[in-house]
Amino acid sequence: MNGFVAQIWRHPIKAHGREELECVRLTEGECVPWDRRWAVLHEAAGFDDTSPSWIPCTNFSRACKAPLLQAVTARSDVERHEVTLSHPKLDDLTVNPDDERDAHAFIQWILPISPDNRALPKRLVQVPGRGMTDTDYPSVSLINLASHAEVSRKIGRAVSHLRWRGNIVIDGLEPWEETGWLGRRIKAGQVELEVIEPTVRCMATAASTRTGIRDVDVLGALQLGWAHQNMGVYAQVTKAGELRKGDRIEPV
Repeated sequence: MNGFVAQIWRHPIKAHGREELECVRLTEGECVPWDRRWAVLHEAAGFDDTSPSWIPCTNFSRACKAPLLQAVTARSDVERHEVTLSHPKLDDLTVNPDDERDAHAFIQWILPISPDNRALPKRLVQVPGRGMTDTDYPSVSLINLASHAEVSRKIGRAVSHLRWRGNIVIDGLEPWEETGWLGRRIKAGQVELEVIEPTVRCMATAASTRTGIRDVDVLGALQLGWAHQNMGVYAQVTKAGELRKGDRIEPV
């Protein structure tokens, strides 16, 4: 099948908003620029500011525990170093996440959509030079729209592929064709990536990306249909270059 890049997404603040890109320049061994650049440390977690390094996602506020976060969207102004966040229950907020006052304003903004029976968001953190991906290596996540369509059919109604929070959304493949890329290199536009592992999903996928309300058992559908909870794959950039919507994507 002739696969192509249908969409490109990044998530400037991990689990707190997504934005679509027309094109992006990827660098060897790095995430999508500004993807998961910041993460929201919760009050039960620790982070070493003197030697910041990657820590697991369990230390952060996430949509698997706070489903309303699924409905956050983002718009970045890289030159101004600002992110504008939107949510159907809140007024828009524009912040420089590295500014102490703005970071505090951001935490106050998300508190109303954070469940009070969970560890609450505490502060924004980052690791210089890499995004806070769910993997301990800087990864780019790929989603196959044909695989997503199979899950929607199993559920019995259409659900948004944005529930998967991927970076590169691919069309034109057979369902689950991406799982055959594990351990292989693929070429997308000028870029080459090595596909490392499947993406195991969590309860974040149960929540609507429009409302943030849990409305369907996506994990149950995956388990019932395919005896796993995987959707998409993680890859690492092995050759830098520009990636655009519409670029062909295929194994090397």
